[in-house]
Amino acid sequence: MTERFAESEEITKKIGEILIDSPPATLAKGDYIADGVDSELDELRKIARGGKAWIAAMQASEREKTGIPSLKVGYNKVFGYYLEVTKTHQSKVPETYIRKQTLVNAERFITPELKEYEEKILTAEERILEVEQRLFDELRFWILGRAGDIQQNAELLNELDLSCTVAEVAKLKNYVRPSVSDTTVIELTDSRHPVVETLLAPGEKFVANDLSVSTDTNQIHLVTGPNMAGKSTYLRQVGLTVIMAQIGSFVPARAATIGLVDRLFTRVGASDNLAGGESTFMVEMTEAANILNNATGRSLVLFDEIGRGTATFDGLSLAWAITEYLHNSEGAHARTIFATHYHELTELSDQLERVVNFNVAVKETGEKIVFLRKIQPGPCDKSYGIHVAQMAGLPASVISRASDILEQLVRHEPLTEQPTPKRSTDQIDLFAERESRLREAIAAMEPDQMTPMEALTKLAQLKRDHEL
Repeated sequence: MTERFAESEEITKKIGEILIDSPPATLAKGDYIADGVDSELDELRKIARGGKAWIAAMQASEREKTGIPSLKVGYNKVFGYYLEVTKTHQSKVPETYIRKQTLVNAERFITPELKEYEEKILTAEERILEVEQRLFDELRFWILGRAGDIQQNAELLNELDLSCTVAEVAKLKNYVRPSVSDTTVIELTDSRHPVVETLLAPGEKFVANDLSVSTDTNQIHLVTGPNMAGKSTYLRQVGLTVIMAQIGSFVPARAATIGLVDRLFTRVGASDNLAGGESTFMVEMTEAANILNNATGRSLVLFDEIGRGTATFDGLSLAWAITEYLHNSEGAHARTIFATHYHELTELSDQLERVVNFNVAVKETGEKIVFLRKIQPGPCDKSYGIHVAQMAGLPASVISRASDILEQLVRHEPLTEQPTPKRSTDQIDLFAERESRLREAIAAMEPDQMTPMEALTKLAQLKRDHEL
């Protein structure tokens, strides 16, 4: 790469010769051109910088000529330079002095010599700014003529910086070199999310997952599972891995084969454009339309839910038709990973030859669920929305009522206005009652007012009282 860099020593040398080592942030006050660059500038600076010495010399000279030992030369912004004589020595003031200002205890005068020097000083300061600006403009135009070399070097430095950065990250994070091919296969072994794994708490390990997708055999992956189980993370890590591979980076996996992708399409999250009159559902459909109208057999499509912003049957119908289109349309056989809560879509694997089902593993322990974060073959056997709502802290009465309604919907029974006796809030089971008491006890605590020892003692007491 070094032979591609343009020679820039002349540029840096000239800048170093003309500008001082630490120039000011603005040009307004000058003093950014080095000494010795311009003879006129040096002479003007000598005049401006020699003011104190000239004043001291004039003051000594005037004291000697007039015999006034307290005479002094001063300056202010209103009157400029002046000679000040106290009232005690007024009789000694020469006739050549011109009275300028009267004070309580003194008189101020000017002389032709002092006025001439003042004009020279002020003119010098203005001229210094003009000369410095001229020299700076000349430097800029000279550098502009070498902009091509500077831009070439900047691009190479940018490339070098990027290469060094991805190399360092690859080494620190144990990334692997991907095999980039001209096929439509994407195979990842122990794939990880490059950002999420970095943000995990100390001691927590990211659960890696595999992927094998091909336009010819298993083009569309339908991934089902509860919220928070890891579907979105899985989709995003696949997308990031493909991008990293195609920019020349190593990737977060144990092995990776990436068939070239012409475009990466995503339909994720929920956002609106109210100023433009677009609801979240309209934005979602606009994004989906863009994907279907532009995807090719070389594309990668990541759907994180489709159709949730409308009625259940409408949303399911749209998601079903979109999946069929990606499968059946000749020009849009894009590799697709579709995370969805519509379990009905899993039936498509029986109807479309290149649709396969995957789910996020979940472990149930009583009424609790544990997310295993592992993607495994097959459809999800049930939804866990109420479990997730319970984990989020919804009131026990709401969770109980939602369970009643769910049972009635599953049995195709008409919904009742009140909870059924089996799930009545007046008949909370033993575990729900224990949890309620524990919540009340925790809510009554004031951790900010407790010492560490008091907190440990209180924790031990809670374990005994609530049989934990």
